[in-house]
Amino acid sequence: MMGMIEEGKENLLSHIDTPADLRKLDTAQLPQVCQELRQKIIDEVSRNPGHFASSLGTVELTVALHYVFNTPDDRIVWDVGHQAYGHKILTGRRDVFHTNRKLNGVRPFPSPDESPYDSFVSGHASNSISAALGMAVADRKSGNGRRVVAVIGDGAMGGGLAFEGLNNAASADNDLLIILNDNNMSISCSVGGMSTYLTHLQTSLPYNKFRYYMARTMSRIGLLDDKRRRDIIRKNNRLKMKLTNQQNIFEGMDIRYFGPIDGHNVQNLVRVLKNIRNMHGPRLLHIHTVKGKGYEPAEKEASIWHAPGLFDKETGERIIKCTDGMPPLFQDVFGETLLELMRSNERILGITPAMPLGCSMNIPMREFPGRCFDVGIAEGHAVTFSGGLAREGMTPFCNIYSSFMQRAYDNVIHDVALQRLGVVFCLDRAGLVGEDGPTHHGAFDLAYLRPIPGLTIASPFDECELRRLMYTAQLPGQGPFVIRYPRGRGVRTDWRCPLEPVQVGTGRAIKEGRSLAVLSIGPIGNLALEAIGKYETEHPEHSIALYDMRFLKPIDTNILSAVGNSFSKIITLENGCVSGGLGSAVAEYMADNSLNPQIRRIGIPDKFIQHGTVPQLLEICGMDAGAIYNVIAEMLNCQTNGI
Repeated sequence: MMGMIEEGKENLLSHIDTPADLRKLDTAQLPQVCQELRQKIIDEVSRNPGHFASSLGTVELTVALHYVFNTPDDRIVWDVGHQAYGHKILTGRRDVFHTNRKLNGVRPFPSPDESPYDSFVSGHASNSISAALGMAVADRKSGNGRRVVAVIGDGAMGGGLAFEGLNNAASADNDLLIILNDNNMSISCSVGGMSTYLTHLQTSLPYNKFRYYMARTMSRIGLLDDKRRRDIIRKNNRLKMKLTNQQNIFEGMDIRYFGPIDGHNVQNLVRVLKNIRNMHGPRLLHIHTVKGKGYEPAEKEASIWHAPGLFDKETGERIIKCTDGMPPLFQDVFGETLLELMRSNERILGITPAMPLGCSMNIPMREFPGRCFDVGIAEGHAVTFSGGLAREGMTPFCNIYSSFMQRAYDNVIHDVALQRLGVVFCLDRAGLVGEDGPTHHGAFDLAYLRPIPGLTIASPFDECELRRLMYTAQLPGQGPFVIRYPRGRGVRTDWRCPLEPVQVGTGRAIKEGRSLAVLSIGPIGNLALEAIGKYETEHPEHSIALYDMRFLKPIDTNILSAVGNSFSKIITLENGCVSGGLGSAVAEYMADNSLNPQIRRIGIPDKFIQHGTVPQLLEICGMDAGAIYNVIAEMLNCQTNGI
């Protein structure tokens, strides 16, 4: 699938423990380092699944950056973090990279808590320019003399925060270098004769020494103040655009622009980076790369190979576990159900911020391409765009990962809820998501959405309930409606149930009981059912009630009143942060109505949970069936007078 390293050649990567070791090599050896680094990523990810194609595309850039810049003193901010596998391997994590994304292993995304070479957490896209600009301005104030580089790519430049950072970078006093890793995204320029000539001219050391000398001389004799300097940059940019017949937004914002250049020519990258690293003022280097570079299947289908799971590195065959007879993924139930609804309701549209495969919006996209919109990595825009659609009578189903919805909180309040617009928010990956870790856990949506007036917030117990909630949400007269569900599979294989309405604000009794009541929301209630079954089998003198609350808002006060008056002991269970969600809502109701049952809340504790498999994390958080069983046993064992 890729060229093998020549026999008899010494393995260079095995001797690179830190970037300081890399910098001891001759530039002629760097292509071999790139080849070995790319092979290392292929070897490791084929056995231990993770993000793949993005890091293959940044191998040469990664080597060049650590070769030219004095990391970790110089700062490199990766955006997005799944481009950075090569970076991890070169910065002291080569021999433990096989633990990537595993419990207590290498973290899924760069984190300063793991390595001094990781300048900033980068699990969510589009933050690099803003964060790196802050570092560059701080360095200018402190006079440390460190260089700061923001590496933005893989669609992240489309996020609104990236443009906010660019706008500020153009006006703030800084020496930030921005590298745009363009792997066939919408921002693109031709590579041709005049462009190549000017790129070599602009990035050559003599040219820039002369340019700097002239600027310094003119400034010293009073001919170049800040206004004149900006005017000269603008005129220079206009001349260059005229000569190359190109225009780009960066030069329009007075940010010096270099490129585009080949992002897979490591020796030329080193030359260019050396020549522009000490320039003053904000500047941007535009490189062209191929996502999945060096591995043919990934080059051909980069989206599929973004995170392909296990695969045979020799044949390129993805190893897909047999799922016959298993319940479907919740995301696929969403996609199939949305397709059914779109067939019967022409007002329904589908919206996703760059995750059509991840959320299964690709299913209705195949039949209704004109009614489904991938708006790019722009969650805030996705929400407000959906609000505009709803304002004109459409029913948008806006599917956003739970943790990414955090970025659109203001938009939900001002552009949807305040105007009572009928947007259906489907929050995929709600709760603990597993190996992607704290940047991706959907821990907070129940808590941060519950205070917003006018929202309906629901979570299905199983796949059939998801279908019924989706059907209910698109009925006339509904306001903004949130449906959250987890990553992974549900519990039912007979999920194609009839599409029937659910009465908003009602829960249901899954199981009656006398000794204790468990109130749950979402599919995690199935773990409660498992724990209850085991406890009652071992302790037949007790019977335990289980209520699927189904709606967090409006919450079913009839159930709460009945439970509060009938039970002295209550357990609440949710796959979300324990502060502010279902447990808090139940406790508030009991306090407000002078009811005083003993309440134990089970949910994600008040800390950031690291990465691991979902079962491992549920156990760590005390949310698995065994932990629920133990809480039931503890509460009933300390009970003396019965109910």
